[in-house]
Amino acid sequence: MDIRKIDDTLSVSPQLTVDDVAEAARLGFRTLVANRPDHEEPGQPAMADIAAAAREHGIAWVYQPVASGNITDDDVDAFAPMIRDADKPVLAFCRSGTRCTVLWALSSAREASPEEVVTRARHAGLDIGGLIPRLAQQYRLKH
Repeated sequence: MDIRKIDDTLSVSPQLTVDDVAEAARLGFRTLVANRPDHEEPGQPAMADIAAAAREHGIAWVYQPVASGNITDDDVDAFAPMIRDADKPVLAFCRSGTRCTVLWALSSAREASPEEVVTRARHAGLDIGGLIPRLAQQYRLKH
């Protein structure tokens, strides 16, 4: 697993397998969030199987599928409180980890400056510099 720690409450990862769930539990994750739609590509693990493995290992499961390249403000509105209220730490995954990172960044930009959000992502090894205009828009919504 290629886990990128954004902060003490949230990490992101590319697609998990059923076997990865045991490792996530061993690492102390309390909630798994799937931001990838089921059947997005052939051979992708079924979300129901990952959800069952999460329950088996005592990890909360949240399925919030988001279309790649089409993250809406409604998606961000759903992600922010879900992460806030989830048992932590949270491991969110999608195909590459990018959707999860974008959801986090856009929701975080409502509280932190775009520069701060980009820097936090960069420290996790994630480049979201191209999001600065949309991050600024989110920031202005709350300030």
